[in-house]
Amino acid sequence: MDRIDLFRIFVRVVKCSSFTRAADTLGMPRSSVSAAVQELESRVGARLLHRTTRVVSPTHDGSAFYERCLRLIADVEEAENIFRQSATPSGRLRIDVPGRIGRLIIAPALPAFLDAYPEIDIDLGVTDRAVNLVEESVDCVLRVGPLADSGMIARSIGELRLINVASPAYLERYGLPQSPDDLQNHMAVNYASPASGRVEAWEWAEHEVLRSMPMRGRVAVNSAEAYIACCLAGIGLIQIPAYDVRRHLEAGELVEVMPSYRAEPMPMTLLYPHRQHLSRRVHVFADWLESLLKREVSC
Repeated sequence: MDRIDLFRIFVRVVKCSSFTRAADTLGMPRSSVSAAVQELESRVGARLLHRTTRVVSPTHDGSAFYERCLRLIADVEEAENIFRQSATPSGRLRIDVPGRIGRLIIAPALPAFLDAYPEIDIDLGVTDRAVNLVEESVDCVLRVGPLADSGMIARSIGELRLINVASPAYLERYGLPQSPDDLQNHMAVNYASPASGRVEAWEWAEHEVLRSMPMRGRVAVNSAEAYIACCLAGIGLIQIPAYDVRRHLEAGELVEVMPSYRAEPMPMTLLYPHRQHLSRRVHVFADWLESLLKREVSC
């Protein structure tokens, strides 16, 4: 058995947490799967798996080796398909996306992508932290907002439309703001950056000039869920991506205010590791994601 086959068997055992389940999915005898892992451990000179009667889990060395195996398998599949552009895209795709976009937009739409590309499997990371693509063996990440110079390949895939909203209860108590001049008489739910703790100012574009001002507010939050929840509770105004509160707007639980004084849209960018050739599965996913986001969340 060659090394790449050993890698594939080891990866399947880790994913299944079981020699028996891995063997079933691979169509192999359990004894062959166990022997393959033992051969691999002998080759690398390290114990890769903790074995108990109930579950199999990677050791510390096994976890690091597992990440390397995922990348090596992907590279081999890419090398095999590089000259077969008409071939069906295949292999495992590791992506990472912001939390609410992942949960509200991407995950519900994934069945259509999986049906269109039955040979592609996806590891979907849904997190708001900045993952390291190279160290964590991620194929691509979606970033929202201005980018720092990362040395990565960047592909712009649209803009995220922001709107101003309030609850009917808030508007009944404080009145309807018509323009930024009215904001001095209003309250906001302040949003503090989880990374820096800095409270974001209220922003709006006026005559193609971006303006901002600090807002009075008795509550500050550091997550989108809490931000929306406080707005629904009538605590203050918020600025939020339109897709994030679409359901609440349709239900009449929130109301858009000052539509002529919105903050500037936020850029959405897909980042890849700096590699000369991108696999076809990354290309087709990027095209699909761009189309999805432009339809669901862009201006």
